[in-house]
This record gives sequence, C-alpha cells and structure tokens, in this order.
Amino acid sequence: MKVGIGQDSHRFDFENKVKKLILGGVVFEGHAPLDGNSDADVVLHSITNAISGVTCVNILGKISDDLCLKQGITDSSVYLKEALKYLEGSKIVHVSISMECLTPKITPKIPAMRKSVARLLDIPENCVGITATTGEGLTQFGQGKGIQVFSCVTVV
Repeated sequence: MKVGIGQDSHRFDFENKVKKLILGGVVFEGHAPLDGNSDADVVLHSITNAISGVTCVNILGKISDDLCLKQGITDSSVYLKEALKYLEGSKIVHVSISMECLTPKITPKIPAMRKSVARLLDIPENCVGITATTGEGLTQFGQGKGIQVFSCVTVV
C-alpha cells in the first residue's frame, strides 16, 4: 500500500468572461474561472500531483506543458489519465480531497464532483471524499482570491 499527497492552487481570473470554472471535472456556471494555461481544474491537478507522489513521475510540469502548450490539450482530465498510466498495475482505492476557498460554494456540487472523480479514477463514489472550508478567511483562498486543494490517494 502507498499513499500520495498532492496540492495545487490557482488564482481567479476575474477578467476572463469566456473560460469556465471547472472543479473536479464539473462546471460551476456564473463564477470567474481560475487562471492557468489549461482549464486550471485545481482539483484534478491536486489529484494528479498525489498520484505523482506515488509513482515518482511528475506529470504537472514538462509533461503537462507539452500536452497543453505544444498539443493544445487544456482538459485536465487528460493530465490525470496520463498520471494513471504510471501506476503499473497498482490501483487507487480511495481519494480524499480538501478544498479551501471563499467562493464558489462547493457543498451543492460535491455529489457531481464525487461522481466525476470516481469515474475518472475508476473507483466507487463512496471512495471519493470531498470537504471544503473557507479557512475562516485567514488565507488569500479564504478571502476569495483563488482556490487551494490538497488530495490524498491510497493505492494498493
């Protein structure tokens, strides 16, 4: 058994009126998107980094830059799928996701996010835990300037 911890954070891009806010593969309509070259899905980036913690193959960096900047692939689920390739027969059995942000309100979308992440990782929905906090406004994330996510994957 191995455990990987991943983190990612992005600022909101309040000027962009075209791009959508996507978290865990779920679109949050009517909210400013996150700034980034890709779709900036901070949840999937965090999970990707957690998988990299298990496989020791960093996807976010050169590999994702090649996919995004050279091939035009901005869908973060592609980066996650790339990370999964390096598990070499091991399987993710659980993921725990902790989000910090003031907005948007995460709780109403948790069921859809759990379903999306479970599908991407090929695990049951009851093996995807998602929590969210404002952190009492102590950080820039809790003050509404962006979103920070920590993820922990359990692999057997």
